[in-house]
Amino acid sequence: MRILKNLTLVIVVLVLAATALVYGLSTYRMRQTVAVVDPSPLIPTDSARIAHGQYLVRAIVKCADCHGPDLGGHLFIDGGPLGVINAPNLTSGAGGLGTVRADSDLVLAIRHAVGPGGRKLLFMPSEGWAGMADTDVSDIVAYLRTIPRVDRTMAASTLGPLGRALYVTGQLPLYEAEFIQHDQISRQRPAAGVTTEYGRYVSNIGGCTGCHGPTLSGGHVPGTPPSFKPASNLTPEGIGHYTEADFFRAMREGKRPNGTALDPFMPVGATKYMTDEDTRAVLAFLRSVPSKPYGGR
Repeated sequence: MRILKNLTLVIVVLVLAATALVYGLSTYRMRQTVAVVDPSPLIPTDSARIAHGQYLVRAIVKCADCHGPDLGGHLFIDGGPLGVINAPNLTSGAGGLGTVRADSDLVLAIRHAVGPGGRKLLFMPSEGWAGMADTDVSDIVAYLRTIPRVDRTMAASTLGPLGRALYVTGQLPLYEAEFIQHDQISRQRPAAGVTTEYGRYVSNIGGCTGCHGPTLSGGHVPGTPPSFKPASNLTPEGIGHYTEADFFRAMREGKRPNGTALDPFMPVGATKYMTDEDTRAVLAFLRSVPSKPYGGR
């Protein structure tokens, strides 16, 4: 019994020490700031540019997936020991960021996942937006300035013990600001059209690689729990048999060529609003990428 008690005491001490170490390391890393210089482009005020910003927000960058249909804030993840992620209110209503963030702040948040003072933004998927052209990011900011007010104050996000442990061991990438290449990024917007170059641009800012991986071959979705359903293979080996009509059906109805439903995580609620030209451009790009086996890198 004495040996068992001593062993139990040792285990408890080790667990407490490990917990303190994880908490200390995660807190230190979470509080580190990122120095970014990115002059804000001129924000337009004409209706055409604002309408284009609305299209980008609604159909391409999919802000509503995290911030809610009204962009007034939303409980994004309730992961128990992983943590609770609340996406903030983007409007100018009570509790919103619209009245307390300058245009330059919004540009830094979108392209760099960085807040005022270099603070890293939790779960802000900016890696695909880092190369967003000035015209597009300025159109988005212009549109966000016009959205209806929503009075909603979201609680601060919290990171649980499991989330902290996965973060410090590199298994949960919580802050994209830590690995975005903030400098020397090309932000040239290819001419719109059904081309692989334009399709690549739309795919990048649309988040395709964020879920389906850098080679688009599918597999575990970065930043999600191990039990989360993996993303499918978008390379020719995965969807090379899709006709243009099949691809449109997938993007607008969420159905495969055989009529079965795609996983609900596929953001069909947004992609169904993509223009025909943008949809065809994305398909042209996907047909041009190297064919990879599922999960291949």
